[in-house]
Amino acid sequence: MKKLVTGMVLVLFFVLCAGVSVCLAGKTYDRVERDGLVRIGLMYNSIPAAYFNENNEWVGFDVDIAEEVAKRIGGYMGKDLKVERVKVNNKTRISFLTSDRIDMSTANMTHKRERDRVIDFSITYFFDGQKILAKKGRFTKHEDFVGKKLASMQGTTSEKNAVNLLKALGDPNAEKNVISFQDEPSCFLALQQDKVAGWTTDSTILIGFSAKEPGKYELVGDFFSDEPYGIGLPEDDSKWRDSVNFAIQDMWADGTYMKIYNKWYGADTEYYFPMTEKIEMWP
Repeated sequence: MKKLVTGMVLVLFFVLCAGVSVCLAGKTYDRVERDGLVRIGLMYNSIPAAYFNENNEWVGFDVDIAEEVAKRIGGYMGKDLKVERVKVNNKTRISFLTSDRIDMSTANMTHKRERDRVIDFSITYFFDGQKILAKKGRFTKHEDFVGKKLASMQGTTSEKNAVNLLKALGDPNAEKNVISFQDEPSCFLALQQDKVAGWTTDSTILIGFSAKEPGKYELVGDFFSDEPYGIGLPEDDSKWRDSVNFAIQDMWADGTYMKIYNKWYGADTEYYFPMTEKIEMWP
């Protein structure tokens, strides 16, 4: 009897410990404040959002935005936070959040309802839309791609949007004509080698890669989707989400956001993309 009671006490102890661990795991703000460290998921081959330049420096719009957000949050806490950059891709940028490997994912991520079922998002911090990139002079409108092959990244909303576009244009083989690749460089290589007629994803990504060979490529047709980017965050962690949102809004209010934006997408850059929206502000 004594062994049975002891065993039950031990089981109850481990169950309570597990419950406490789960509760603590959700307190991202408190953990970051305690440890002085924020782990940020970033792409590493997405030009000009986050990539390694010719000097092997990890740079880009998302890199600057994420580090400024972390700096602001540290200011709210009254301390300097260390930043740990973590490589993510289109397959891991969500799973790393749900497995507590990162605290935020600033990684070309469109805020979609499907994704919001498993993670939370910040307010929109970047506004884009999907287009098609092709070799210059070959196509003039979306209808020209019916029956042609289009490259897109596997498991992304861009892939689904491309299939839906071709279906809406009457392509009977829409699903077969959207060819999936693992990453953005692979999509661009397929276009370079004429394995596909076009590559479709968010326009700023296409602008970034086409800048490698000026004058050789062009965007064809109008936007056919809205892509509001949010910073991916742990689910149901409102204190952390609020701090990220406040940081984005404060960056917009004091001009820091547009300074970063113009550094990467301004009129005097090779990735020019006019700002036509504004950050959501709360009174």
